[in-house]
Formats: sequence, C-alpha cells, structure tokens
Amino acid sequence: MLSCPLAAQQQADVRPWSIDVTPYIGYRSPMSFRTETVEGVTPTVSVDGSRSLGAAFGVRYNDEDVIELRWTRQDTRLRITAPGVLPASQHVILDQVHLDCSHEYLIEEWPEKARPFVIGSVGWTRVSSTATSAGFTRFSFSIGGGLKVFPSRHFGFRMQAQWVPLWIQPEVRAFCSGGCIVNLSGQLASQGEVTISPVFRF
Repeated sequence: MLSCPLAAQQQADVRPWSIDVTPYIGYRSPMSFRTETVEGVTPTVSVDGSRSLGAAFGVRYNDEDVIELRWTRQDTRLRITAPGVLPASQHVILDQVHLDCSHEYLIEEWPEKARPFVIGSVGWTRVSSTATSAGFTRFSFSIGGGLKVFPSRHFGFRMQAQWVPLWIQPEVRAFCSGGCIVNLSGQLASQGEVTISPVFRF
C-alpha cells in the first residue's frame, strides 16, 4: 500500500488533460491541377513549393491522444499555363484551418519521452491573391505521422510529415430510378508538408 505522501505525489503527476501550443515552420511541396476547359483550352494551375508557417492549439484529453485546431499559411506563387497562351503568374497566400486528431504510441524499446504518432485532419483552405480580392475556398484534409520528443514535462519537439490534398472541383451527382444514389466526385490537388516545431505544454 502506498503511503499518503507518495500517493498524493503520484496523483499530482497524473493530469486528466493539458494544453499543447505548437508554433511551427515547415516546407510545402508544389501542387498542380487542371481547371475548366474554355474554348477548347484546358489551363493547368501550379502552386510553387515554399516555406509554411503556422500554429496549433490542442487539448490532450488523455496521455496519448490530442485534438488540435491548426492554422497554416503559405506565401507562394500561382502559375497558369495553357497551350498557345502566354504563361501567367501571381503572388498568392494559402491559408488553411484544420481540426487535427492525433494518437501517440508507447513503444517498449523506446524511452517514454520519445513517441511516434499518427495524425489525421479535416478543414478548409483559402487561396487568395495579394493583388486583388480574387480567391477560392475548398475542402481539404490531411494524413500523416511523425515523432514527438519531450525532454521535460512542459517542453518538447515535434517532427511531422503529411499528405495534404485539396478538393479543387467537388461535384455531387444524383441518379434516381426507383431509388437515388448520390455520387461524390472531383479533383484532388496534392501537397506534401514537413514541419519541425517546439511544443509548449501547460
């Protein structure tokens, strides 16, 4: 049986929840997609790869699971090319807001302070021009994983890689004949992102 002082100390070390604050910097790969055909020409839109910045605010509701709200910004250039048309380029900002859910794994051979994790998220992405008010907002999601290392209880490091697709042209079609079938289709534009960041836990 534990003595009262020892039991009280262990209860103080076990917290039902905590707050994780993660400012980060990373790199997002290029992505490209085709737009609607106009007068027999189908332009290709490309977004250059560049640095990304952002922050995540999460709630750790048990020792291995975290729910986060994450904002990411990418400052880059968008290029439009099409056969027989001069290429066009403009400066754009990509803002992304996602709700993340991650799960950490405790591996017997590893120290407890180093934890691999998997992460999935859903949200929206806004691509806007810096010169005009033009832009568009689309559904996006991500799947990835990485490693978290906590040298101390309140400070750590997080290394992460994700596949971050953007649903460019969503289409919903319904076919009805005695019953209705809804078909979701569209075009995904894929990006990859790698980040490294400190984690502050409260």
